[in-house]
Amino acid sequence: MAPGAFGVADARRRRNGGRSGVATGRFLLPTLLLLASLQAGGGLGAGVAAAQPGRDDSIRVTTEQLHQLDVVKVELRPFRLEKFAVGQIAYNEDVSTVVLAPFAGRVTRLVARLGERVRQGAPLVEIDSSEIVQPQNDLLAAIAATNKARAKLSLATLNEARDKGLYEGKAGALKEWQQSQAELDAAQNDLRAAATAVEAARHRLRILGLTDEEIAGLQEQGQIKRSVPIISPIAGTVVARKVGPGQYVRNDPPDQLYVVADLSTMWLKAFVPEIDIPFINVGQDIEVKVTALPGRTFAARVTHVGAVFEATTRRIEVRSEVANPEGALKADMFASFKITTADNVTALAVPIDAVIREGDVASVWVQREPLVFERRIVRIGIEQDGVVQIRDGVAPGELAVARGAIFLDNQWRQ
Repeated sequence: MAPGAFGVADARRRRNGGRSGVATGRFLLPTLLLLASLQAGGGLGAGVAAAQPGRDDSIRVTTEQLHQLDVVKVELRPFRLEKFAVGQIAYNEDVSTVVLAPFAGRVTRLVARLGERVRQGAPLVEIDSSEIVQPQNDLLAAIAATNKARAKLSLATLNEARDKGLYEGKAGALKEWQQSQAELDAAQNDLRAAATAVEAARHRLRILGLTDEEIAGLQEQGQIKRSVPIISPIAGTVVARKVGPGQYVRNDPPDQLYVVADLSTMWLKAFVPEIDIPFINVGQDIEVKVTALPGRTFAARVTHVGAVFEATTRRIEVRSEVANPEGALKADMFASFKITTADNVTALAVPIDAVIREGDVASVWVQREPLVFERRIVRIGIEQDGVVQIRDGVAPGELAVARGAIFLDNQWRQ
């Protein structure tokens, strides 16, 4: 406070009759505070500058703190150019099938259970249907017609031989021999037609699901069955059953009975961004990891690259075939794949622990001199095998802090 300030205040108070006055006290206090700040800081501008000091991008550590840091040399390392994508495990549709009813009817017995392994031709379900009766009757009628045609052919053969002998012995007319030959030709044609009808009836029964043994039994015994089994067209595992006892089914695609799949191989359906598609080709080997099976890696190969993009996500389906001999892979498991798309590239690298990320900015602490480290802003690239590619910001041979980099960064920010 300036000399004599209190004396001036006292004289003013005496002129006011000894009253200090509210206004006088209100203006006096801010004036005193302003004078005090000017005397202490040398001016108002100096006080603002002191409140916002600049920050040095370096930090000094003690010898004890240095022992807690891992300092590594920045070196050139090979990096694989890889692409990643996510997807789901699915059944291999090349070796899986949906079983439909070849005719309408009612389920009388369920044979195969869900999860059961079945061989090709094994019965899955039995269905009672009137539609199976007529094809069996057609077969029996064709067999009867064949037997009749065979007997007729035998008689025509004898008649033709007799008339031929009589004609050659001058005891019969040529006209009678020619008539016998015509009857023989007709009998042969009838037998061929009957045999064709039998074979056609057999094929129809095979299409309806009857086995050759069942067809042979029908021919021998002549007994028509109303209930017939629906067999598995392939060997595999029953992965879905969509029918129940007593249910009425039709021979329509929506009325599925079973789904049978060979689980020795599975598909990985991954969805790849369009910018990565030029790097992926059929036949490339990939590594597959499944979320439900941590620590395991499955070998696979790209078998199909889609031709149409998904309009919303601008991704395309890439399908790979994965061996599954132990049955560990299940349909709809979440999975990801990694594929090497080019030869290795060599670049500077530091351990992952050395990189401090803050939003889009990455930094590394580099030793400038003993016990002194400076903060460097760097451009990072591929992260692989525990190291990070450094594209810019450090030089080969420099020393960077790995373990303990976060400690330095926290100390620098305090």
